[in-house]
Amino acid sequence: MIKKPLRALRALPALAALLAGPCHAADPYTPAPYVQFQHADWTKNASIYQINTRQFTPEGTFKAATAQLPRLKTLGVDILWLMPIHPIGEVKRKGTLGSPYAVRDFRAVNPELGTMADFKAFVAAAHANGQRVIIDWVGNHTSWDNVLRASHPDWYARGADGQPQPTPWFDWDDIIDLDYSQPALRRYMTEALLYWVRETDIDGYRADAAGLVPQDFWDHAARELRAIKPVFMLAEWESRDLHAHAFDASYAWSWWEAVKLATEGRADATSLYSYYAWNRKFYPRQAYRMLYTTNHDKNAWEGTEFETFGAATDAVIAFSFLSEGMPMIYNGQEAGNRKRLAFFDRDPIEWNDSPYFAFYQKLLRLKKTNTALWNGEYGAQMEQVPNSDQKKVFSFVRANDQDKVFAVLNLSGQAVDVTFGKTLHHGAYRDFATGATVNVDAATTFRLTPWSYRILVK
Repeated sequence: MIKKPLRALRALPALAALLAGPCHAADPYTPAPYVQFQHADWTKNASIYQINTRQFTPEGTFKAATAQLPRLKTLGVDILWLMPIHPIGEVKRKGTLGSPYAVRDFRAVNPELGTMADFKAFVAAAHANGQRVIIDWVGNHTSWDNVLRASHPDWYARGADGQPQPTPWFDWDDIIDLDYSQPALRRYMTEALLYWVRETDIDGYRADAAGLVPQDFWDHAARELRAIKPVFMLAEWESRDLHAHAFDASYAWSWWEAVKLATEGRADATSLYSYYAWNRKFYPRQAYRMLYTTNHDKNAWEGTEFETFGAATDAVIAFSFLSEGMPMIYNGQEAGNRKRLAFFDRDPIEWNDSPYFAFYQKLLRLKKTNTALWNGEYGAQMEQVPNSDQKKVFSFVRANDQDKVFAVLNLSGQAVDVTFGKTLHHGAYRDFATGATVNVDAATTFRLTPWSYRILVK
């Protein structure tokens, strides 16, 4: 029973060489480049800001969101990700307004959010601000009453009873799955993706449940999109191979889970080693991994970042900007939002002045200007700095010929005095929090209060 799969696995390198092109087929011992596309130049030091348009403003519209763009420019975010902007299904709708991920028409705008003209104005205003706009794309499924249901019923997956079905095992009963074995469906969905780039000048997509759609679909669609303009593609999935031809960035789910376990006291700082080992060896150097403390799913179903990380919240936020990866802010975090936003109904964010605005602004500025912290191959890799209490303290350096950051995080609820081994962290720095000059050498000891951190910048 095992022989056939093994033979198939052995055949994969030969197939990969064939697909890579004649230069690699002629010399099978020369590694083929993993990523077959160039990241858009504006992604190299970019951060993401997620907009839940329904809750972002009291009005919940594109026009109201457009008025907030100057504030977001001041904050320092680069890529604005809008949750699905399309009309929402009414059949089997959840809550009053339904899930934005139950799409009724892939080529229309949800009238609750505004008009197509309003959306185009939002994109144009963002571009005038030097910002980019990506929208959520729900390729795996549609609402029960999507316009395709009547015109192309054969494009839907069928259950054992021969009827359209939601994605198996989940409680997604307000949607039904598409069938990507249908070439005509693939053509339609590709054209729909191209439509929004051509017609509204958006800059890419966040692909919902990307791994539930065949990878070869994404590979082809991404090539078509990049033939129009440089786009940014973010996969809601954790997979190396999605990065080869299609996606610039993917979710770092396992990073979030590992940090959560550590801050709950169910694991220690060494539990993060597996994530970073895999990130270094399994993922290509060019891959951007999206890091976050919360998002629309986490906030709605599991709690705010304050509920999740408690006293460690500020340290985890800082960690998400210092680590290899592309940081993401969910709307309201810069206001210290402490409520779970309703998912199926209107529940606007309660905006107020908060020290978190300045905190995020400072981290975003550091991310933007310090080349060691840039994304993927543009930034420096993390190098572990051994310390005297590895189970409590996570310490590392990111450095290149131009910049250097030495980060030390106490991922425990206990105060600790920590010393460090090796020498790669030695040098003169500026303390990120105070601006003071700090000299680090073999005799250096840091006293860290519970859940605290030090960021030293050179």
